[in-house]
Amino acid sequence: MNGELLINVTPSETRVALIENGVLQEVHVEREARRGLVGNIYLGKVIRVLPGMQAAFVDINLDKAAFLHASDINSTLITNEEKTSEQVPDIRSLVHEGQHIVVQVVKDPLGTKGARLTTDITVAARYLVLMPNASHAGISQRIEEASERARLKDIITPYCDENQGFIVRTAAEGVGEDELKHDAEFLRRVWSKVLERKKRKQTKVALYQDLSLAFRVLRDFVGISLERIRIDSKLTFDQLSEFTKEFVPELTAVMEYYPGERPIFDLFDVENEIQRALHRKITLKSGGSLIIDQTEAMTTIDINTGAFVGHRNLEETIFNTNIEATQAIARQLRLRNLGGIIIVDFIDMSDADHKRRVLHSLEAAMLKDKVKFSISGFSALGLVEMTRKRTRESLEHILCSECDVCSGRGNLKTVETVCYEILREIVRVNRAYDTDKFIVYASTSVSESLVNDEFHNLAELEVFIGKQIKVQTETMYNQEQFDVVMM
Repeated sequence: MNGELLINVTPSETRVALIENGVLQEVHVEREARRGLVGNIYLGKVIRVLPGMQAAFVDINLDKAAFLHASDINSTLITNEEKTSEQVPDIRSLVHEGQHIVVQVVKDPLGTKGARLTTDITVAARYLVLMPNASHAGISQRIEEASERARLKDIITPYCDENQGFIVRTAAEGVGEDELKHDAEFLRRVWSKVLERKKRKQTKVALYQDLSLAFRVLRDFVGISLERIRIDSKLTFDQLSEFTKEFVPELTAVMEYYPGERPIFDLFDVENEIQRALHRKITLKSGGSLIIDQTEAMTTIDINTGAFVGHRNLEETIFNTNIEATQAIARQLRLRNLGGIIIVDFIDMSDADHKRRVLHSLEAAMLKDKVKFSISGFSALGLVEMTRKRTRESLEHILCSECDVCSGRGNLKTVETVCYEILREIVRVNRAYDTDKFIVYASTSVSESLVNDEFHNLAELEVFIGKQIKVQTETMYNQEQFDVVMM
């Protein structure tokens, strides 16, 4: 698999596109005014404890109070008696209102929900993750060879003490002792700075802030074979070059500054792909389509055959469309960064073997995704239920806002419906107030319909109430807006 990163930098925004085999697979966007909070460490203040929810709200100087569940509170705060119980201890025994507590953000604020917090603090570097509240050395499960796991544990165990431990990341497989030592010392220095800021009771800003997007992707895109990394900002290119020389030396050779006149995101048609990722409907090459609806509770994906009629029979057509859809679904989940509960409504299949092969195809396609996921089999209703870990907002939530016209419904009242609402409003106002005539202010399409298509209804209403009704166009009104004014 050939991978390439395109990094587009402006003073207000950084965007990163991951291209695999010439096709856009992931887009990451970070705006300076709305930088992601995941990984940031704060000295927060408990402002409310909710025993019924086994949670607390913590003020970390954001617009919304952050959420800390009892299960996310580090075990060092739990008594020995509570440790023997399998149940999560009562939140009131762990924190109290007014208490200052060091917390880390594990999920950005999403919609109406505040950030999700934990007291299990971790700080990541290239090869290691520091755990200030632990005392052991852990090895990534993806490092499978027993001898390599033992070697890494022997190297890192001397750096662990009663106050801090380390997790060895997947990228450390085959790495020498010097590199691991460098990471351990670096992370210790970082944590010392955090403790200094904590002593100063620094509550207005983060005790520790994770790397910005451009640096973070170079640190985290572990295991992906990157042939080239192009950056269109000379300043950022120089900064990233220094960063890679120190922390990710194997990437230094593939980095290059892109000075081209053509915008970097026009390469591989990235800009157009981003626009298509905001559409509800995705067309498949065969003529079928995906309909993707994102709600606060879940995301639903419906597959349709469209114009694809197949060559042999309907069952083959349905099977081939569903197989093609699995590849598109996996890509769209990554591209749009959709998380949480996902319900996929494949086209109904009667053949049990076809169902098994479609499910296997979806699982295989999702293996390219770095984000944790799980897939259940077909339910009794023929739906596939799956989950994908959600730690940041989706592409749609970052780039779009709720429609002012439809308030997020996704549709508008028809012109005819609005016209009839206006006629009813005139009758209501006429019964409630004494007036000589009415003026209706409405959008262009509605006012034209009132004086043309609904002319007879309007004339009959004038006769019914015995008063004149005048229609006036307001070009600034949307289709659902109108005013009925008494004169």
